Amino acid sequence: MLYADRCSRLFIASLLWLGLAAGVSAEEVSLVGVFPGKALVVIDGAAPRALAAGQSQGGVKIISVERDSAVVEINGKRSKLNVGENPVALGGGERGQVVLAANAQGHYLAEGAINGAAVSFLVDTGATSVALSTDVAVRAGIAYTRGARIAVSTANGATVAWRVKLMEMKRDGNSMVLTQRY
Repeated sequence: MLYADRCSRLFIASLLWLGLAAGVSAEEVSLVGVFPGKALVVIDGAAPRALAAGQSQGGVKIISVERDSAVVEINGKRSKLNVGENPVALGGGERGQVVLAANAQGHYLAEGAINGAAVSFLVDTGATSVALSTDVAVRAGIAYTRGARIAVSTANGATVAWRVKLMEMKRDGNSMVLTQRY
């Protein structure tokens, strides 16, 4: 009975160990940014984590970090990840988030659509409004001159703009649609 009890414990311990080992194996890893000596990675859709070479998280070990890439080790296999190679959508429920990787100049770019017109977005992470050129507004069918004329300050100095409400914006199939015209 002592032998059978011991074997049962060993068997249960082995199952637990295998279960725990399986739990730390990453399913999906994306490199969303790099800092000097650190990689900003998203593992299995979790929040981005900054890890230095030699550090591990969730079964992922950072081996080295380059200017726009990192070498990672997952389950003993090394892979090179490039910044933005695998865009990652985070969050769920009511408030979703999209993670964009910065390009080599540090700008966040995204392709999308406004009122069905294709647009390349330059995302300002601190902005609360969308700014469009006259050409883009016309192409998207926005009657911008019907909006309120306002003064704005830009990197190139003061200029005139028009405040309007967009009816529809899309990025990667995700859309924000206003149901009423304001």
